[in-house]
Amino acid sequence: MRRRPTTRLIAVGALGALALTACTPGSGSDGTGSSAAPTGTVNTDPASLGQVTLTVWDQEVRGGQAAQIEELNKEFQAKYPNITLKRVSRSFDDLKTTLGLALSGNDAPDVFQANNGRPDMGKFVQAGQLLPLDRYADAYGWTDRYPESVRKYSSYSPDGKTFGTGNLYGLPQVGEVVGVYADKAVLAKAGVSEVPTDWAGFEASLQKVKDAGEQPLVLGNLDKWPAIHVFGTVQAQTTPADQIRTLGFGQSGGSWTTAENTKAAQTLVDWVDKGYFSKDVNGLGYDPAWQQFSKGTGAYLIAGTWLQADLGKAMGDDVTFVLPPKAQQAPVATGGTGIPWAVSSKTKNPDAAAAYIDFITNKDAMGVLAKTENLPVADTADQKAPSAIGQDVFTAFGTAVDDDSLVPYLDYATPTMSDTLGAALQDLLAKKATPEQFLETVQKDYGDFVAQNG
Repeated sequence: MRRRPTTRLIAVGALGALALTACTPGSGSDGTGSSAAPTGTVNTDPASLGQVTLTVWDQEVRGGQAAQIEELNKEFQAKYPNITLKRVSRSFDDLKTTLGLALSGNDAPDVFQANNGRPDMGKFVQAGQLLPLDRYADAYGWTDRYPESVRKYSSYSPDGKTFGTGNLYGLPQVGEVVGVYADKAVLAKAGVSEVPTDWAGFEASLQKVKDAGEQPLVLGNLDKWPAIHVFGTVQAQTTPADQIRTLGFGQSGGSWTTAENTKAAQTLVDWVDKGYFSKDVNGLGYDPAWQQFSKGTGAYLIAGTWLQADLGKAMGDDVTFVLPPKAQQAPVATGGTGIPWAVSSKTKNPDAAAAYIDFITNKDAMGVLAKTENLPVADTADQKAPSAIGQDVFTAFGTAVDDDSLVPYLDYATPTMSDTLGAALQDLLAKKATPEQFLETVQKDYGDFVAQNG
């Protein structure tokens, strides 16, 4: 998963469009370990950098994710044989576990994917472990290719306290939006001819599928975080987008203990009571769950666009993807960008690291992403997906961006929110906590953080 990109997104320019004089920053971005944005010129001609080895850590290990980065790495090495890529690929969970330790040591990777939220990127910024990329954004034209609505998901104040503004610390390749995958064959068996476009119709179809003896919703919540996406989808039906953004970015002025959020939490409990989830919802892992869905178990899977390639390959024309059926005027959806690529403040080759990031995010790279069944974060409208499900995803993301209806992942909010919200949702689904108790738990985490962060 995740993370994070209001206009249609446009990519311009290719690698090497500019060639400036090289400089070498210190071990920190200003030579002192500070995370203030560095100044000075940069070298945007990778071929002139001499022999360089870049250690690159990524979590592009699944299906189309692996295919795109393997192709782009091969192209980069062919174009710049003087730069050797030492790639280390890990699962998302493994990367989260090991990256913090690596960045605090003496052998940090040069380039890596760092999850946008406060527990990861925010913490790394506070520790001075990430190189601000603002001067590279200017040199390569990233500020033109990536509008502020995208860049804010990788932006922090230099002290790491404020999320969504400040210096740029990463650049994503892909867009993301959480929506509804639907198995058209299962729905047809239940007498549902098409995916409903309104929330009332969607809930009615859940009961219709249940009455037909099929599983309405597939959710594997053993890993805890998958239910965050489901709750966010339900929450967006009752709660104004601006309120969700305040909570998701961990900004002051919000509240979890509202009537709207109570209604959302109660909806999940109602779905449990009605048997819309499987009985082992908290005992089933995320990957086994979507794999079961791909084999014909269940009518709907609420999940992100990162599963596009895998589900399309397994299900063909039987699967479709839509934005969450709307109860509000616009279909508010959780999403933004995929995990951005960042640079260690300890790298000895910052210009080469930035050149690599530019290469895997330039306009040509967006074409590779589309071809390999990924969702390009930029230039989306100019890309043609190779499959029906891919085109569904491109259309959904484009609609969400045009409508400015994307809201952040809720676990971005505080350094501990991922654990707090994940555990609290497990308790809610197991009916070990009432909706009110669930919200009080989450509010305490959010409230305590806002108070001490202010």
